[in-house]
Amino acid sequence: MPRHGGTKADHIRPSWDEYFSRIAVEVSKRSTCLRRHVGAILVLDKRILATGYNGAPRGTMHCSEIGCLREEQGVPSGTRHELCRGLHAEMNALIQAANHGIRVQDATLYSTTFPCSLCAKMLINGGIRRIVAQRDYADSLAKELLAAAGLRVELFDFQAHKTSLFPLPKARKAGTGRSGEKARKKPKTREKRRNKP
Repeated sequence: MPRHGGTKADHIRPSWDEYFSRIAVEVSKRSTCLRRHVGAILVLDKRILATGYNGAPRGTMHCSEIGCLREEQGVPSGTRHELCRGLHAEMNALIQAANHGIRVQDATLYSTTFPCSLCAKMLINGGIRRIVAQRDYADSLAKELLAAAGLRVELFDFQAHKTSLFPLPKARKAGTGRSGEKARKKPKTREKRRNKP
């Protein structure tokens, strides 16, 4: 029975994806980034392994205190990830798990934002099998890497209370360019023989 005199129709029990996605939103509220608050949690067998939010490294001043390096240098979103004082939420979740000796192989990552290419590479090597994000992020390389590694990537929609498959690009085959076309071989040029004196 619903609590506090509500009707059965008033109570919609959240799915596991919604439950963990809502927790990721709460985690994001700890962020000290001036551009975007991101929260991430690693989950295995319906158990939270680690959490992370984006912000400056431990023991250093927060961007909310000293300003944003990316804003100062006019770095567009989705580019030059190395030009940032902060760590991303996914990175911090992986680091927290490592610090406590927690195995993350085969875990699901729930994040408020689609991972960037740096985080995508770490998640692939960490053995993460599934990603559930809440919104897209402009980093095409991340999508290519996740597709090539065969990770299942989904988007959770709070309004629809539903998870749907994220349309990743087709994984490239060896010897193809970014567009998927075969790389053109350069014609071989014969070296001119030098005349011996």
